[in-house]
Amino acid sequence: MSDRKVAIITGAGTGVGAATALSLAGRGYNLLVNYSRSEAEAQASEAACKEAGADTLLMQGDVSDDGDCRRMAEAAIERWGRIDALVNNAGITSFAGVANWDALDAATFERIFGVNVVGAFQMVRACAPHLKAARGCIVNVSSIAGALGIGSSVAYIASKGAINSLTLHLARSLAPEIRVNAVCPGLITTRWFVDGVGRESADQIQAQYEKTVPLQTACSAEDVADAIVWLVNGARTTTGELLLLDSGMHLGRAAPAPKPSAGEVG
Repeated sequence: MSDRKVAIITGAGTGVGAATALSLAGRGYNLLVNYSRSEAEAQASEAACKEAGADTLLMQGDVSDDGDCRRMAEAAIERWGRIDALVNNAGITSFAGVANWDALDAATFERIFGVNVVGAFQMVRACAPHLKAARGCIVNVSSIAGALGIGSSVAYIASKGAINSLTLHLARSLAPEIRVNAVCPGLITTRWFVDGVGRESADQIQAQYEKTVPLQTACSAEDVADAIVWLVNGARTTTGELLLLDSGMHLGRAAPAPKPSAGEVG
């Protein structure tokens, strides 16, 4: 059995997954780096983790396929003999907009749920016995969409709401051996977002977002990774938490700066 802790990160080729993998590698974790389609990016992510000192496994797999989920868990156990953390980061959407229902057919809706919800469940089921043995943790990458009911499409919103409910259920049912939490980012400035809506729209959406949220900034992949790593590597008494990383978006529009009252000196 490895002396280093072991984490499985789904969708670790790009964005939040890649940033999380690299950060955990620098904190003494060995890593199973999963990807579905982004092979070249996943190879680069794996190489960076190795450079940071991690032993790694690079595995292609679709989390909506239960066989792929079980193979990932089995490969980690065969290689290292333990699983200490599972980060369910793999996710997809359709940038259809919340009002354009005709842009979503049943197959697209089911595919989004298959990856975002069923995939997370299947990964938990495959890893749970090993996580229990290690008294480990699970972090689900959700979205503010699941808390506020806004996002790229109604299917995505519903899937993230389901992940939030799943997180709460798992936190209860897997305690005390396994801690289960979720992060719920707002706008993240990753390639996934830019590719989905186009550069011009991405810039406009980001500018509008940063004008209206209290902290006046969007998330980077590294911001989200920092929160995930804290939940994995610390947070000993935290479970069932849906951690909002939305720069205060859930509070409503940013308040205007107060005007000086009469007699105040600037």
